[in-house]
Amino acid sequence: MWETWQLAVGQTGGGLSGMLWIIPVAVVVLVLLVNAIRIIKEYERGVVLRFGRFHKVKDPGFRVILPWVDRMTKVPLRVVTMDVPNQEVITRDNVSVKVNAVIFFKVVDPEKAFIEVEEYLKATFQIAQTTLRSILGQAELNEILSEREKINEKLQIIVDGLTEPWGVKVTAVEIKDVELTETLIRALARVAEAEREREAKVIHATGELEASEKLAEAAGVLATQPAALQLRYLQTLVEIAAENNSTVVFPLPMDIIKPFMQMIDKVKNS
Repeated sequence: MWETWQLAVGQTGGGLSGMLWIIPVAVVVLVLLVNAIRIIKEYERGVVLRFGRFHKVKDPGFRVILPWVDRMTKVPLRVVTMDVPNQEVITRDNVSVKVNAVIFFKVVDPEKAFIEVEEYLKATFQIAQTTLRSILGQAELNEILSEREKINEKLQIIVDGLTEPWGVKVTAVEIKDVELTETLIRALARVAEAEREREAKVIHATGELEASEKLAEAAGVLATQPAALQLRYLQTLVEIAAENNSTVVFPLPMDIIKPFMQMIDKVKNS
């Protein structure tokens, strides 16, 4: 009986030792799967390098690469919104202002964005920052305040042209705020007030000129029409009487009182 039990144990041990090789094989297969399987999201693309050289760009979905041979980097394609902080700018008319902006861009060529530039996010930010200072330095303060759309378009075209070799498309560059000093704000307020006063004086002078021209025309008509002059006298009397004045001055033409003046002279001479 003892011999039978030893025989059974020997047979079982031999079977277990023969199956031990499966464990390391399973571990190796698992490691290979973990390193080979990649999940690429819809808004990403996978740039694959094989032995250090560009191989291909993988589309979204379940993807498999060669472990330790391929290296895949995911590049997002969504629009990136990046703030450009306050920049000290000296305008063309020697005015110091602080300007901040926002830039919108996205990757359109993952291969270039990964290979042509080390960090496309940082590089795009630096380009936008330096271009903002350069373009605003060539403009006057009035242009910055009143022609933002024109400046924004110019910034977008220049920055997009510089980032195009990196596979980055700049869709918009918008100036958010222009910060002025208190002294400059007061000076601009005085200029605006002086401008409004000038316009008011011009409008008043224009009205006076038009009124004088009309009065000159009216005087010419009355001079040629004595009856019209008499009607004007009567109209003036009606206007004066409506104001409840105690004294009314009634102008008479010299032709009416001239005979009476002559009679008075004759009486005095006689």
